[in-house]
Amino acid sequence: MGRDAGLLQRQQHGTGIAMSGVLEQGLTWRGWRWVVREGKTLPTFPHAVFLAGVAALMWPTAEAPPWRVLTLITLIDAGVLAAGLTARRPEIRVAAGDVGVVLFVLLLAWHGVTAWAGLVDPLLIPAPEVILALFVAELPDMTAGLWGSLARLGLGVGLALVTAIPLGLIVGWNRRLFRAVHPFTKVLGTIPPVVYIPYAIHFLPSFKLAAILVVFVGAFWPLFINTLRGVAHIPGPVIDAARVLTLRPVPLLLRVILPATLPSICTGATLALCFSFLMLTAAEVIGGSSGIGWYVNNFADFADYHRVIVGILFIALVVSVVTWGTERLERRLLRWHR
Repeated sequence: MGRDAGLLQRQQHGTGIAMSGVLEQGLTWRGWRWVVREGKTLPTFPHAVFLAGVAALMWPTAEAPPWRVLTLITLIDAGVLAAGLTARRPEIRVAAGDVGVVLFVLLLAWHGVTAWAGLVDPLLIPAPEVILALFVAELPDMTAGLWGSLARLGLGVGLALVTAIPLGLIVGWNRRLFRAVHPFTKVLGTIPPVVYIPYAIHFLPSFKLAAILVVFVGAFWPLFINTLRGVAHIPGPVIDAARVLTLRPVPLLLRVILPATLPSICTGATLALCFSFLMLTAAEVIGGSSGIGWYVNNFADFADYHRVIVGILFIALVVSVVTWGTERLERRLLRWHR
């Protein structure tokens, strides 16, 4: 009997080790982390904050629970969980969790200040539940204006790309031309393109052309200046190796200088896109009759601050999506550089 009991105990111990290994490969709990598989963990602090926020919003009060806010934070938590499951690097999972926590705290603070405490005038800053309802209602109109804004933005930035990058490569490579152009670059590149908006609207036949010109100017100088810097910082041995191969000027620019300058060009393109988006919004505010900048300015003139906040949030959402897309494209283009 003692031998059988010992054998049974060893079998149970072995089964426990095997089950532990299976759970380790699946989903197990370790302190403040969920282990999805070996070497990959999910931080649980964001989800704890999410549960605390849900409990606070669902706390019994005289008013109905803010279902739209609850839906939004649920979507945020689902996004954090999806990023944790799909991200390959642990720092990305941690960053996604941190962003989720910040959004949770901001939403709860906004709801607490407006809906619970009533510390601000609801005509100026309403509760997030009101803004989310209005955001959904105004989404078709804002989306219709967005297409026009993106068309003007795309044309202006596209013209800047096809002009600033070749000119930057040529001017940066030719030392004499660089010395002649560089003083003008330092002066013209520092002038805010917003000062050209009144003249562009006055002299050009349509607002669309004026907006494209302002976007072009706003995107041109960051691209041009960063391309010049990229050419100037090409290592000397790279140029010497290209000269040993007796490359002609055009193949030298396309096969050697352009790839070596690509990191600086991507940096300039990111700055140009953000800067030109600001210029486009400013142009639409000053003289536009459509677009997302006009949307905000139009309702600000009528003191409809609810729709002003909706427009600001929509612009922030669009900029975030565009920035995320450009960062993904930059990582793909520069995967050899990393």
